[in-house]
Amino acid sequence: MTMELAINNSSKTLAVSDEIFGREFSEDLVHQVVVAYRNAGRAGTKAQKTRAEVAGTTKKSKKQKGGGARHGALTAPIFRGGGVTFAAKPRSFAQKVNRKMYRAAMASILSELNRQGRITVVETLELDSPKTSGMVAMLKSLDAGRRPLLVTEDATENLYLSARNLPYVEVRDVQGLDPVALVGADSVVVTADAIKKIEEWLA
Repeated sequence: MTMELAINNSSKTLAVSDEIFGREFSEDLVHQVVVAYRNAGRAGTKAQKTRAEVAGTTKKSKKQKGGGARHGALTAPIFRGGGVTFAAKPRSFAQKVNRKMYRAAMASILSELNRQGRITVVETLELDSPKTSGMVAMLKSLDAGRRPLLVTEDATENLYLSARNLPYVEVRDVQGLDPVALVGADSVVVTADAIKKIEEWLA
């Protein structure tokens, strides 16, 4: 089944798949995919030393009796400069998410954005020159909110450069689209060509 999306400043509409822009929102699936995507970006390089790895002698620090508390080596975790009891080690935070789940989550997010009126379809996103003022004027005319995500089939250099000095504006091509960028956007401004490419990708 298909549904129609209005194109901004045009009498035309765009026929799109109901499965991608009109499906039911699955909060659990979206949460799982967003967490997995964020975890995949974690370095996982935190490292601490255990009692055995700390530099220092393991000789008993003082005689067993007559000196108060009984202690062994000063590398023990109870001493300043000693090892860490459950020391962190480098590890991967990657979580398995198969392709079908990922695509279903992306479609679920797009459908929810569409239901909330946060997707604006435009014929094109072009700027004649790489100027921040041009980008600000364009976003104002589109009423894109504070954190807009601009999606084109192939983002031009002018578009990237114009948005570079605007901290909350993101520019992506379809290949660079991800669930975290979609979830974090106040609105998504997307070209008609990009919509078609997204449909091909998520079909």
